Parts: sequence; structure tokens; C-alpha cells
Amino acid sequence: MNSARSGPRISGMQPHIFLQSLRLLEALVDSIDGERWVSGPSGAALLGFDGYSLKPPFDLVIPNGRRIHRGQHRIHRLRSINLLDTSTAMGLPCLSATRLLIELAATETPRRLTAALDSALRDGLTSEDFLHRRMVELRTRGRSGLDRLLAVLAGSELSRGGHSFLERAFLELLGELGLPLPVTQQVVAARAKKLIRVDCRFSGTNVVVELLGYQWHRTPMQMQADAERLNRLQLDGFLAMQFTYHDVVTRAPMMLASLEEALS
Repeated sequence: MNSARSGPRISGMQPHIFLQSLRLLEALVDSIDGERWVSGPSGAALLGFDGYSLKPPFDLVIPNGRRIHRGQHRIHRLRSINLLDTSTAMGLPCLSATRLLIELAATETPRRLTAALDSALRDGLTSEDFLHRRMVELRTRGRSGLDRLLAVLAGSELSRGGHSFLERAFLELLGELGLPLPVTQQVVAARAKKLIRVDCRFSGTNVVVELLGYQWHRTPMQMQADAERLNRLQLDGFLAMQFTYHDVVTRAPMMLASLEEALS
């Protein structure tokens, strides 16, 4: 996911104003030797994210360890960047749409982030699957804002209907290995006069699977409710298995081995 379409979707700008800004940005990029990429709102505008206009001051990123100043323009440093994170747009080196979304999540409001995400998905500049996987890889490096981006992803999935990303990924893994597909979102028990709905139930067995979202913090109240829920399922005779976001996204072989053992 490191290539951009050939031309930008100019958001709310007259073409001649966009071209003037583009020339200024080209001059700024050319004035810096070595690796540098257009980033932030400037990169979002180059890639055509909805709600972003190309105008100075511009945002660029350079590898960590370099110190460069260019007047009013914002030159940021990144600790880690690889080819997956880079692209080109309008002939200029630019962060990829995926990495831009991850970086924008630290500063943008949920509304602007939602518009950026929806337009990137619409234009084929990234995918939910690739974005989730890149977020997992970058999470351990102290990156802020990923919880906000995850919330936006969850919201956009709800607005489009269907399964969550995690549920879709789980079902796809089962399908690839020819394992039986479960019934999803089924009510199987009750606790304190409230129905208990499980993410997946395998017909003809007592195996149910709960998929735990990529949550950063769990409150004591959430942990208590989860424990009571799991205990109720066990007491009602279900073999309840819980798989986390990391199980599905980065530890699939181990997860599937455990599931096959339960189903056998």
C-alpha cells in the first residue's frame, strides 16, 4: 500500500491556487537533501484526503537524528520509517496514506480523522486490514492517537454494517483452513436477567468464541462484567474461548491450533 493515484482530488481549492501551493512545496522539498517526505495535513492534501487543502506552512518529516529548519514550515522527525510507510504524490516523496492516518490520529479530531479515513478507503489508498496490521506493528513504539483511530475505524464499520474488522478477519482465517464457520452474534445464555450474546458459536458443539477488541485500557467495571459473563457461559455448559486482537492479527497459527483442539 505504498503508491498513490496519479492526481489529487483537490478539496475546495481553485486549480491555479493548488498549483501555486504545489510549486512552493516542490521548492521546499528540493531545498532539503537526503530523505524527506511530505506529511501531516500537507501530505493529506497531496493524497486527496477530504477536508484538506494544500497551503503553507507545509509539513515534512525527516529521519530522527537530523535537524533542519525552514522558517515557518513544520519539519518533524520520525523514529522509524520503512518502505511500507512511503509513497509518492504529484511527483513528491510523501508518507503513505496508511502512515499518514496513523500520524494524523495524534492531532486530528475524530470528525476530521473519519473524513480522512473514509476518503483513503474510498480511493483505494489503504485497506482496513493493512491499516490494522500496521497499527499493531507501530503500537509498541509509544505512538499516541491509535486509540482514537481505532474508535474511528469501529465507527465507520458500524456505519457500513456487517461484521467488525476482527470478526471478519477471524471468519476469513477459518475459511482459508476449511474449518467450519460459526453462527455469529447469537444469544446463548442470560446473566442477571440480561441476555448474553456471543460473537461466535459453532453449531453442534459447545464451543463459543469471544473476540476481544484492540482495547488499550480495561476498567475494573469492565473486567468484573467480563468475568461474570465468562463464568455464566461456563456454568451453562459452554466451552468459552477468548481470542484477542493480537491472537487474530499476529498470532493466528497458535490461535487456530487452540480452536482446532477445542472443536475436536
